[in-house]
Amino acid sequence: MRRTSVRPVLALLSLLGLMVFHGSAAGQTGGLDHSPAEIVKKYFQLDQKGARLDSLSFEAIAPFIDWRDEPTWGRIVVIRGFTVAEHYTQWDIVDRLEVVVPVAFQIIGSVYLETAGFVPEAGTEEVRVRVKSVKNRWRIIEPVLPPHVGQKRMLNLVREAWVKEGEQDKRDRLAGLEDELRKVK
Repeated sequence: MRRTSVRPVLALLSLLGLMVFHGSAAGQTGGLDHSPAEIVKKYFQLDQKGARLDSLSFEAIAPFIDWRDEPTWGRIVVIRGFTVAEHYTQWDIVDRLEVVVPVAFQIIGSVYLETAGFVPEAGTEEVRVRVKSVKNRWRIIEPVLPPHVGQKRMLNLVREAWVKEGEQDKRDRLAGLEDELRKVK
């Protein structure tokens, strides 16, 4: 009869416990034990809610990206929604620490901030998002797209701007923009 030592079994159990604990800690935003598609999806969910339009909410997207500053955008893309290719067979795998994940947006049109104008551009926009391991976390490294905001959120932003605006001419333009955004089905 073969006798098994208790120490190796205890060491194995300790190692498994440490892996479970480490896995939950590494499971934080962008951990390499998660799919890079999760990072892309979370980033665009926040973008759809307008997180990139406010400097205070920029911190919410910081864990997903590898750039420090958001460019000044003159245009906001208004979307119905988006889909992220979640299975690795749909990605371009550069190596084990870098992948390209396809994303498809259902575009309604664009809002131009300078003129408070809306240009309808219904269609699908396909983007290839490069995700790479940076300091042991998945990060989006490119492309840096203009904000892609959902229609309902864009309407709320226009209403907020209308309430805060003091000049009647600008209020009229914002009211017109709101009407145009409401008409889009």
